[in-house]
Amino acid sequence: MLNYVWSFIVILSIICSIFLGNTENLSAAFIDSAADAVELIITLAGIICLWSGIMRIASASGLTEIFARFFAPILRPLFPNLDKKGEAFKSITMNITSNLLGLGNTATPLGLKAMSELQKLNGYSDTASDEMVIFVVMNTASMQLLPTMLGSLRQSYGSASPFEIIVPVWISSGCAMAVALLIACSLNKLGRKAPAGAHPRLS
Repeated sequence: MLNYVWSFIVILSIICSIFLGNTENLSAAFIDSAADAVELIITLAGIICLWSGIMRIASASGLTEIFARFFAPILRPLFPNLDKKGEAFKSITMNITSNLLGLGNTATPLGLKAMSELQKLNGYSDTASDEMVIFVVMNTASMQLLPTMLGSLRQSYGSASPFEIIVPVWISSGCAMAVALLIACSLNKLGRKAPAGAHPRLS
């Protein structure tokens, strides 16, 4: 869907620039934007590689099990049916750890792994389980303690204090997580209590 939205915006911009006689600025914007995009990718590549490597080391060294034990008391009420020593629970904890560090790109493959494991436990059903719904909500709300990627972006664009937004990030991401989990848990609970067919679960 986003591909269609962005394509529409680009096409509309081109049409407007042609009719307004502003094609020179449009051409300059295309060239400058392409150069800025490459520069930004190179800037972010280092920190992404660093933390991706750290996460791989953590997985190979058994640190994921430590994270799983650390997060178990917090996640157990949200995922009561998961084995805290299972692959699904470990992948979820690593995904949450990555999001807490503000490493959305690193969290993505871990999130896909977690969803794959949850789907196995779900019997490959075409209907999402309660655990899958809760995990998607947590991953989307993405509570952050250290907004690493956002701070890197601000620094790359010349911010003198790139991490001065850390407190607002705590407040906004914490509120988003709390509201999202409250709604998801409430809907899951209503779905379990409702008669069959009355409240279809998310699919």
